[in-house]
Amino acid sequence: MELKRVVITGIGAISPVGNTAKETWEGLKNGKSGAANITLFDAAKFKTQFACEVKDFDPTAYIDRKEARKMDRFTHFAMVAADEAMADSGLVDSPQFNPDRTGVIWGSGIGGITTFQEESFGFAAGDGSPRFNPFFIPKMIADIAGGQISMKYNLRGPNFTTVSACASSTNALIDAFNYIRLGQIDACMTGGSEAAINISGMGGFNAMHALSTRNDDPSTASRPFDKDRDGFVLAEGGAAIVLEEYEFAKKRGATIYAEMIGGGMSADAHHITAPHPEGLGAKAVMDNALADAKINPSDVGYINVHGTSTPLGDVAELKAIKTVFGDQAYNLNISSTKSMTGHLLGAAGAIETLAVVMAVRENIVPPTINHFTDDPAIDSKLNLTFGTAQERPIDIAISNTFGFGGHNASIVVRKLK
Repeated sequence: MELKRVVITGIGAISPVGNTAKETWEGLKNGKSGAANITLFDAAKFKTQFACEVKDFDPTAYIDRKEARKMDRFTHFAMVAADEAMADSGLVDSPQFNPDRTGVIWGSGIGGITTFQEESFGFAAGDGSPRFNPFFIPKMIADIAGGQISMKYNLRGPNFTTVSACASSTNALIDAFNYIRLGQIDACMTGGSEAAINISGMGGFNAMHALSTRNDDPSTASRPFDKDRDGFVLAEGGAAIVLEEYEFAKKRGATIYAEMIGGGMSADAHHITAPHPEGLGAKAVMDNALADAKINPSDVGYINVHGTSTPLGDVAELKAIKTVFGDQAYNLNISSTKSMTGHLLGAAGAIETLAVVMAVRENIVPPTINHFTDDPAIDSKLNLTFGTAQERPIDIAISNTFGFGGHNASIVVRKLK
């Protein structure tokens, strides 16, 4: 069967560098760091006392107060991002809109961990009586953000949540892409959200030595590819992407940002947290994405890498890029926007999809900030877009996301032709 074309018609975001998609993109272009000391709880006794929080956020400015109390923070982020993307797309106001052929496929690696923490701590501090909030479970479960979005907009197509750690929202995008190109639905709200900056999240990641502990200089702590990188910076937020079948979008006169032309998945099958040292899983996922998109490595101009600022991960991913792209690797722009946003865990792929969509649309590569010292283990001839954004023609871009457990996902975005 002939596969349908899939296009991006709406974007929304709330992130550590901006509370809208436009603000987020401006922050990325301008090399804005979202890292600062933690304000959401007292982190004075923690190894890491900073993170990339969403700034100046009051959920009741967006959501009815009574309804907001029934939602975890990760769902607040999902609703805000989805509202912006839906308004941007104009989908539900279109005469062509069919709720039975519109889905919601969302990604979250952790879900409502703040709710789980609050209820568990409350029980532990009590007299042993099982007094729990009746909304405990509906607030906590990872699928609830997608459920809330579907209820708000009466979207009655496929509705589920992908959970694959840091690859979650990229997997959600790929699933949405496949449902549309197979002709099963016309459109899908997709993306991801995360809110794990709390005692449990910070304590857990600190215990496994995953986080930077650069407490004396938080704004420069996320240092992908730098010799002195010491771990990722935990972040929160969300991003939403409206995908539509091309002819459907064209018929209703939608604004089209770009076309999604491929997606790849793979598994490292190596270690619960560490990547394969030679980047074999990363190589496989990019090979799969290129094959699915039916393009050659020479067609790609920009890769938004997973680039978390960990000692092992950054090196392995660049090894994989050199293996897949050969000499073309030196013609690419490569950057890690996590140097600015920090690591949004399951929402990382959605935020980084926004980055590649806008990079293709505006022919601007957002930078990798916070580079101070070259790492001899990293090929200095690669263009890692250090310091400032670079303008260049970009027809095709790739976004990579890799998760604990060895989950790898990549998407390919192209200018509309």
